[in-house]
Amino acid sequence: MKRITTTQLKAVIGRINKQTKSPEKPYVGHVAQIGNYHLRSAYGGYSLHRMVSVDGGIRDVLNCGHVSKRDLFKMLLAYIEGLNDGAGISYGERRS
Repeated sequence: MKRITTTQLKAVIGRINKQTKSPEKPYVGHVAQIGNYHLRSAYGGYSLHRMVSVDGGIRDVLNCGHVSKRDLFKMLLAYIEGLNDGAGISYGERRS
């Protein structure tokens, strides 16, 4: 199996931000960008966080704590499929 990289995780999260029309970066200067999804790493693992307040408050979107890159990658792809289902997009279709 190929190794999952941080770059791959960030690319998938960028796709989530684009699909949800969320800000691309968590901060512009010192101003938190509410709605931004971003990668968080701690304790040797990774998680998906979303900015929820102007003060920089975040929440763990997948509510799974910090997991391996591979596990997070799989969860991110499942999250995208959930977004697609909610938007009525069939498997294999692309959202403009």
